[in-house]
Amino acid sequence: MKRLAAPQPPPVRDVAGVVIAGGSSVRFGGEKAAAVLGDRPLLLWAIKRLQRSCGAVAVNARPGGRAEALARSAGVPVLHDAPGDAAGPLAGVRAGLVWALETGARALAVSPCDAPLLPDDLYMRLIAAAGAGAALAETADGPQPLCSVWPVTALASVGEALSEGAHPALWKFLESLGAKRVPFEDSAAFANINTREDLASLADRRRSARP
Repeated sequence: MKRLAAPQPPPVRDVAGVVIAGGSSVRFGGEKAAAVLGDRPLLLWAIKRLQRSCGAVAVNARPGGRAEALARSAGVPVLHDAPGDAAGPLAGVRAGLVWALETGARALAVSPCDAPLLPDDLYMRLIAAAGAGAALAETADGPQPLCSVWPVTALASVGEALSEGAHPALWKFLESLGAKRVPFEDSAAFANINTREDLASLADRRRSARP
């Protein structure tokens, strides 16, 4: 007799989510967020995953790029980095925290745009571990700071950290917040796509894994 899949828990309404898709993707030779895997762009894989766990989801993207167009076509808000912030993921987190606070959320779940194999239970586990604070995923390869949950109360300190053109490493800033590290066994699930070859290899792996 075929076993039924465990029911998916409902999204946590007071947790917002943001996909960080503002990078230049130099090694990829184009916007990774718009690259297609299977039946959808990588950005939509990330959006759908966050929507299963979060009450509202937005995308941090560069103005006028393909990621922005994809997000808008999917009906998802687009957030731009604040003027003067140094380029990098912490600037995207800051934009996400500002928006999350405006929506009334207590926390922000952060996702990369280029890791389509992330575990299905990733964000529910991170939200549970974070409680009123912060949490990030960790594998045998080390911390995975782009897979994390941030309290909206961190907004002021994030703004201070980005002042005068600085851009601290994401994992170091999460450490300063006392973020809990949540272990995940499958390091390969956190692999991000950096090149066209990475994308082709991942597509091959998905095809070979089908029954």
